[in-house]
Amino acid sequence: MSATPQNATREAQSAADPPRVLFDARAEFASRFLSGRGLEIGALHQPLALPPHAHVRYVDRMSAESLHAEYPELADWDLTSVDAIDDGERLTTIPDASQDFIVANHFLEHCEDPIATIGTHLSKLKPGGILFYAVPDKRYTFDFRRPLTPLDHMIGDHEGGAEESRREHYEEWSRLVTEESDWKPDDPEAEERAIAVARRLEADRYSIHMHVWTQAEFLQLILHCRARFGDAFDIEAAARRSLEFVVVLRKQGPIPEIPNAPTAPPEPRRPLRAIPRRAVAALRRARHRRAAQR
Repeated sequence: MSATPQNATREAQSAADPPRVLFDARAEFASRFLSGRGLEIGALHQPLALPPHAHVRYVDRMSAESLHAEYPELADWDLTSVDAIDDGERLTTIPDASQDFIVANHFLEHCEDPIATIGTHLSKLKPGGILFYAVPDKRYTFDFRRPLTPLDHMIGDHEGGAEESRREHYEEWSRLVTEESDWKPDDPEAEERAIAVARRLEADRYSIHMHVWTQAEFLQLILHCRARFGDAFDIEAAARRSLEFVVVLRKQGPIPEIPNAPTAPPEPRRPLRAIPRRAVAALRRARHRRAAQR
């Protein structure tokens, strides 16, 4: 999966322009599916706007002050106050079956083992609870040069231990994302710089995008998790929103009532039915007779 000096390039190019927003999937899905009490993981400076019937606690791996120090590029942004300091991949401080929903936008791509993370999040939901995920489509972000993460790679990380591929993720990031190494193929000195940068980032456990997807590959991951976890959830909704792809998953169980949620329009009194072939033939014969009479 990793981009090596033999199969990677840093040609002068840029990410594709994201599609324009025709449907605000975040806002629409939040109003339709989120209610009760839940968590949002890694909100940083862009917490999800919630409907009034949804109440959230914010989870991150460190306080807002420490996050500002970790991400100096966010110095001018107001970060969301953190209510619970926890590893969002494990949620060890959160009791099982205790949450009505979990929101994790632009989080799964940072996880070394997204399969295990989705399993953990499911375990923290009450029956009928909601997982709300948004992930970036790599074609429209700084990941555009990176090769797609195949499903087999993520299965290998889950079954064999993610630490086996951790180093290659950092090396790929150093070669194809960060400008610090100024990496070029077939340049031994640039390769040495890239490796040095990768080792430093790995030692610091700097949060990078471990995996990259388009919407198709991410859906493959979701469908694999559904099968692996014994059809423990259904896909309620999925849609592209600019550079990201949003999915809503519901854990098996009774669907709770959502106050004031938008409702589907009523069915028409006389639903459309297929016209029998005999009727179509009769209409054609009548049309031909009218044409002949003219």
